[in-house]
Amino acid sequence: MQIKALVTGGAGFIGHHLIQYLFENTDWDVVCLDRLDTSGNLNRLREVLNLNKDWEKRFKFVYHDLKAEINALLSKQIGDITNIFHLAASSHVDRSIQDPLGYIQDNMIGTANILNYARNIDNIQFIQIFSTDEVFGDAQDNQFFEEWDRHNPKNPYSGSKSAAESIALSFYHTYNLPIVITNCMNVVGERQHPEKFLPLCIWKILHGEKIYIHSYPGKQKTGSRFYIHAYNVADVSYFLSKKGKIGEKYHIVGQKELSNLELAQYIADRLEKPLLYELIDFHSNRPGHDLRYALKDTKLGPMGYSYPLDFYESLDQTIDWTSQNLRWLTQ
Repeated sequence: MQIKALVTGGAGFIGHHLIQYLFENTDWDVVCLDRLDTSGNLNRLREVLNLNKDWEKRFKFVYHDLKAEINALLSKQIGDITNIFHLAASSHVDRSIQDPLGYIQDNMIGTANILNYARNIDNIQFIQIFSTDEVFGDAQDNQFFEEWDRHNPKNPYSGSKSAAESIALSFYHTYNLPIVITNCMNVVGERQHPEKFLPLCIWKILHGEKIYIHSYPGKQKTGSRFYIHAYNVADVSYFLSKKGKIGEKYHIVGQKELSNLELAQYIADRLEKPLLYELIDFHSNRPGHDLRYALKDTKLGPMGYSYPLDFYESLDQTIDWTSQNLRWLTQ
């Protein structure tokens, strides 16, 4: 049977990298479902499709907001689907604090609608629910959360994603849907939204602007994140579509932990520009922001999986490409 993948949120940052990966590494047909909001951008898909004109024949775009159900007409437009990669979500902590109900609708109702649609697909083989490391809450130094550890979300974004995971598990148990859940750490790569830390740093460093870096109380230590390139995330998704255990959870762990200051300084050094920065105790003034997330992989590694891209090579590639394509950093 010809594989046909539905990628929700495919015009988003990680989604369009996954679509490019599938075109490059499979013969699958791909349908992108997106509402083209703050994060969605058709120009990402256009740049991907321009890499190989033959990919156009394997691609379809369907406009839809998953706060509404996928009705019979829309289902017919999507066509026969075998695999679903559910990445569509609202995903920025600041905006979730300002608009909690919007995030609940997007991430909880949106997930329920895609799964309710999937349970009526005759030939569905695989569904990936894409979640986040933030559902576990902040991690202390040397603390790493395992796949089935209890959730402790600290903001409406992470709360809505935690609820979406529970919804997915309920559909797995009730309807026997072929679901796997992945929790991913911070992703970098080309064409990322300029509000994210890495592209924001590139823009400000190139323009000689000050970067405000979140720190712990006392401003002696900055927050940190584990980073991974979007290509490696896409590779995990494809790997799990072939070898993942249905009903299981997998951690897509970051390859390298860097403090916010370390990453900003690395970017400045790569660009051969000075770094202007100020440490701010953002966390004390704005509850809901966590200063460290950390996941442990107890599933993928034992299956023999390893990331194809080296971290620093992929980071350098991202910095170089982004600094040479400033149209993606428009403020």
